[in-house]
Amino acid sequence: MVTDPGLRHWRDPVTDIGHLAEVAGRVRASVETVIDGKGEAITTALVVLLSEGHLLIEDVPGVGKTMLAKALARSIDARVRRIQFTPDLLPGDVTGVSVYNQGTRDFEFRPGPVFANIVVGDEINRAEPKAQSALLECMEEHQVTVDGVTYRLEPPFMVIATQNPVEMEGTRALPEAQRDRFTARISMGYPSPAAEMAMLDSHGSNNPLTGVTPVTDAAEIIRLVALVRTVHVSPEVRQYIVDLVGATRAHPDVSLGASPRAALHLIRTARARAALDQRAFVLPDDVQEMAIPVLAHRLLAHPEILLSGEPATEVCGRILADILDRVPVVRPGGARPLRHGR
Repeated sequence: MVTDPGLRHWRDPVTDIGHLAEVAGRVRASVETVIDGKGEAITTALVVLLSEGHLLIEDVPGVGKTMLAKALARSIDARVRRIQFTPDLLPGDVTGVSVYNQGTRDFEFRPGPVFANIVVGDEINRAEPKAQSALLECMEEHQVTVDGVTYRLEPPFMVIATQNPVEMEGTRALPEAQRDRFTARISMGYPSPAAEMAMLDSHGSNNPLTGVTPVTDAAEIIRLVALVRTVHVSPEVRQYIVDLVGATRAHPDVSLGASPRAALHLIRTARARAALDQRAFVLPDDVQEMAIPVLAHRLLAHPEILLSGEPATEVCGRILADILDRVPVVRPGGARPLRHGR
């Protein structure tokens, strides 16, 4: 019996998973009209959307971070708001403020841009910590508290934030609590020569975002999210996730490992990844596909490891690759551990 109200219009698991893949395919095709040659980044963005998460896109300026965020937002018929994070941004500029109304002689709340289904936060690491902290409650609890009054954020709710590397001028590292609330982090990277040539042809004379139209809506995304929650995760795969997260805390090169929230985000994204592959169950491969995007940005390497000058993102990615090679997958029934082929 279906107990989740978000699934009351669905028919059977096989048909529903196929429908999810079809909708995701439409969104992917819409985004690819703007972003060419970045299939992995687009897939991760779709996984985060379907797992009720938030996405952090980090890379150097000019490689399409904001374009990807805007293209994904415009492909969904939902309320979309953009926040440009600057050093003078205040928390009230994000959440909203209470303003005195002389007519009613009372304060009334004016919602900020965070009251939307998809919030695009541009260059989030250029703002002061007090402005960044305005998103903490929003991202974790889907609510905003202003002057002691709590306001709910309507689903679906997703924050897509971009940031430049901390080595860039005018940036600052996001606090650990802020990074931990982002489900996954991706990097765009430079396009291939062929993709860059196609970009010059298609983007040189007009804005490609003007041709992006919605291919689904917020109500359908809510139903797809509810469907992803029903994807089966076996006890062995759950144990594998716990072992991976635990290994980050015990690794000799790590001073701060992944949190329990990271394990929750990993299982949710693994479910969404399986659903995109039209499976109603999670494989260890799904966990391994999402492990680096979900876990790497949460780790803190020991300072002496970073003395070589290697960027922290690459160091943490290398550490996780080592963990994935070392942590075995447990066979069903509690048999001897078996290293899963990657």
